[in-house]
Amino acid sequence: MQGSAATRSVLQGTAPGCRERPGARSPGLAGEAGPEENERTKVRMREMKRLHALLMAVTLALALVACVVGDPSAGSSGTTTISFNGDSITVDGSGAAVDKSTVTITSAGTYSLSGTLDDGQVKVNAGDADMVRLVLSGVDISCSTGAPIYIASADKTIITLASGTANTVTDGPSYTSAGADSGEPDAALFSKDDLTINGEGSLAVTGTYNDGITCKDDLKINGGSIAVKAVNDGIRGRDSVTIGGGEVSVTAGGDGIQSNNDEDTGKGYIAIEGGSVRVSAGADGIQAERSLSVTGGDITIASGRDSAADSGKGLKAGVSVTVTGGTLSIDSTDDAVHSDGSISIQGGALALSSGDDAVHADSSLEIGGGEIAIARCYEGLDSAAITINGGDVHVVASDDGVNAVTKGAVSGEMQRPGRDMAMGQGTNTLSINGGYLFVDAGGDGLDINGPITMTGGTVIVNGPTDNGNGAVDYTGSFTITGGTFLAAGSSGMAMAPSASSSQPSVMILLASAQPAGTLVHIETVGGDDVLTFRPSKTYQSLVFSSPLLVQGTDYVVYAGGSASGTESDGVYTAGSYNPGTKIAEFSLADIVTTVGSAANQVPGMKPHDMQGNRTGNMPGSLPGAMGNPMTGKRTGNMPGYTPGSYPGGISNPMAWNTSRLVPGYMSGSLPGGMGNPMIGNRTGNMPGYTPGSYPGGISNPMVWNASRLVPGYMPGSSVSRVIPGVSQGVPGMNNGNVAGTGRVLPTFSALYAGTDSTLRAPASYRTVVPTVNAVAGKADGAAATALLKGNSFYFSGS
Repeated sequence: MQGSAATRSVLQGTAPGCRERPGARSPGLAGEAGPEENERTKVRMREMKRLHALLMAVTLALALVACVVGDPSAGSSGTTTISFNGDSITVDGSGAAVDKSTVTITSAGTYSLSGTLDDGQVKVNAGDADMVRLVLSGVDISCSTGAPIYIASADKTIITLASGTANTVTDGPSYTSAGADSGEPDAALFSKDDLTINGEGSLAVTGTYNDGITCKDDLKINGGSIAVKAVNDGIRGRDSVTIGGGEVSVTAGGDGIQSNNDEDTGKGYIAIEGGSVRVSAGADGIQAERSLSVTGGDITIASGRDSAADSGKGLKAGVSVTVTGGTLSIDSTDDAVHSDGSISIQGGALALSSGDDAVHADSSLEIGGGEIAIARCYEGLDSAAITINGGDVHVVASDDGVNAVTKGAVSGEMQRPGRDMAMGQGTNTLSINGGYLFVDAGGDGLDINGPITMTGGTVIVNGPTDNGNGAVDYTGSFTITGGTFLAAGSSGMAMAPSASSSQPSVMILLASAQPAGTLVHIETVGGDDVLTFRPSKTYQSLVFSSPLLVQGTDYVVYAGGSASGTESDGVYTAGSYNPGTKIAEFSLADIVTTVGSAANQVPGMKPHDMQGNRTGNMPGSLPGAMGNPMTGKRTGNMPGYTPGSYPGGISNPMAWNTSRLVPGYMSGSLPGGMGNPMIGNRTGNMPGYTPGSYPGGISNPMVWNASRLVPGYMPGSSVSRVIPGVSQGVPGMNNGNVAGTGRVLPTFSALYAGTDSTLRAPASYRTVVPTVNAVAGKADGAAATALLKGNSFYFSGS
């Protein structure tokens, strides 16, 4: 209050605290002020100087604010007024010149624009150090041959939308103005230098030619209500786009909002800090060449509306995506949130629906906070390395809920028994240290091509229902030291955590599948509740790990019944359980305990590490074999196979009579199996193979019947070396050439003999390869024909 009084006093021409009365004089000599009066005068003068400086600072600040918000009345004496009236333009002030239907601004300053320009252009062509302010106070500017607003040169241009005004900018379908041949300008509002849009009015931009708003440098939107429609990209800032406020609405045939500088490592970024953003895009919603960050704002995106677009992602960046705040709603035909590098979600609320992955990062995905609700997707969280430290994540996926696999690699599901066990240990990871993760999956709940570690948090998985997938699928180990893990699904591929865990877990296998909604309840034999859970899908297995499980304690499992209390994602708390059918009693003797069995679970499988068949083969499979994807009964051969040979088709078209085996093979095993990638030295068997089987993996996939080897060759050698000069290759395939002729051997690479046992080939070959009676896929001595044509020969399988 003292400051206000002082200010009023100065404005009235008197110093604060000193009001002179008419005729009053200070003591002292006539005409002179006394010492005391002089001191008071000095004090008053110092106070007046300070107050004067304060007033000047306040006045300057108010003037600057008026310029920023675009008050046309501020500094009106320095504002140039530009008025449009159909096809004419008038200018009141300096810094602008008119040429027919084009007004060109050539110097720094503030320019107020109003009226309708039917077919013309506003062009800014100022100095490189000039700052130009355009105040749009109710304009409707159209240009049929170029950009209605074209900022060709300036240090920075600020477009302010005057409060309470509506402004429109529209271009035509083709550009013929100067510069169009070079590709610039290519937007209805085009700037080659930094551009800022603010104010409290509205702006509607229609880009009929290409883009709506394009800035070749840094583009900032801090206010106003801006609606953009464009046949290609809606809003593009080559170096950067920053949205700090206002209401932005974009409808685009290409990308909604884009920053595409791929040359400067410090550019090509998008930052959304506030305001409201609505995007409907034919391609990507918001796309940054390098980084994209969301710290605030209300964002709604519908992307991939054009089915012919190469990409239809919601948020997309080439290096990183970071979300720490804001509200996002994304419906995309491609990934909802995508990065070619990393993604970090530490806050905000994300509601995602995707035709592909909901959240995908090529290298790493980290979730430390926020709420992520994925209503629809193919796969939910997808990255090479996934870390969950916090947050609340709900995933509904038609395939895998969480998928950790390196881009371009084969998914971990290919490593299951009966598929390709030769792939070995995966290198991808899932680390769960906190937070809440709920998964409803049609495929694997957690599909990790590598190890899983869990130290805290809560994980709940519902599904899958088919036995070709599992609620959890990993390679290597699943180590739990803390947190709660609960997974209900099918039993065919069911897996439990590893024995290397320090927190106990139990896997319950039911004799038959239970309908969705059937309660499963675990309690101690003393009646203490441990778990009451209502799975949302049909299930036949349950995997549970929790600090509530105590090693050495006895438990009882029930199915069915009813429960009261509070239910969240199927888990009941603070209620009671009315028992259904008692399934089993078990003692938690080990870190990993398996209760019960399921008829459709793969036999011989260790439930906690998914190793191959240890005690026997799957029904009908080849004795001693492991990892063969096409098993079949030896007595049920495919048409055309020799009785006793290995059927099942697979990729082996040349199965042999099992009565003639390569020495060292077990009776009934498959010699010569072209579809078997693991044949080789039988003295170095892989773990899990039956002794006598032939693993080891050499480059020769076709070992021939030892009793019918081509004379002169070592037993077991490759038949691709039967004919001298034939290039080495996979026998039985059309990839061997006869030296000097370039003729490809069709059908087989073995020599066929005629019925007269005479080799019909040049004499030089007869001394090396005499009569051959072993015929692939045929009975001994079956007729074949070798025809001599000049100096070359070929074979037919007749």
